[in-house]
Amino acid sequence: MTIKDQLVAQRIYLLLGSLFITSLVVSNLIFQKFFYWYPLDIELFGTKLFELSVGILPYPITFLITDLISEIYGKKRANQVVVAGIFASLFSLLIISVSNAVPATAWSPVTDSMFSTVFGNTMLAVFASMMAYLFAQFVDIQIYHFWKRLTKGKHLWLRNNFSTFLSQFVDTFTVLILLCAFSIIAWDKFLGLLIAGFLFKVLIAACDTPFLYLGVYLFRKRFKLAINEEIELI
Repeated sequence: MTIKDQLVAQRIYLLLGSLFITSLVVSNLIFQKFFYWYPLDIELFGTKLFELSVGILPYPITFLITDLISEIYGKKRANQVVVAGIFASLFSLLIISVSNAVPATAWSPVTDSMFSTVFGNTMLAVFASMMAYLFAQFVDIQIYHFWKRLTKGKHLWLRNNFSTFLSQFVDTFTVLILLCAFSIIAWDKFLGLLIAGFLFKVLIAACDTPFLYLGVYLFRKRFKLAINEEIELI
């Protein structure tokens, strides 16, 4: 690979990492708003089946990006992005904590109580999300590369969906357990939110498979990569 190609590959890796971290941090900040994403009025375990936190919207993007990085740049680079995401979440948590601690002025459009209502549970939520994210992302990367070795780089859809389905269940289960344990969400909502969250993420994961194929195709065409060949960044 030429020096020019290396520079282009590094820039793309940085861009993907930035999208990953942004999606992760934003999902932690907006999680307290819930929405109803399907017109059918279905209840399961006392909870509407398709009532979900808006924090779930950007989160599947992180799994698409780590799968793409795993496929093109390798396991080591995917793990580096995961670690960077943890650091970004911790740093955002520090900023929110300081912002919540300083008193608002009398004329501030956002009062202390308003700020606390929106961000007051963010510290616990970020912790819960980070724990779930940590387990889920490493599970995703490990399973992805297991199937990649087993299939010798073929059947991209298989490793993409198998790794994402299991890791998404781990993520949803872990974060809900912690949020219920911290009394942020009532326990009677647990099963309904678990099933709704997992089904939503599975549907999104299935829909993102063509985008992964497109991304891998473009990378292989641009950098003339063979099947199962990865870019080694300097």
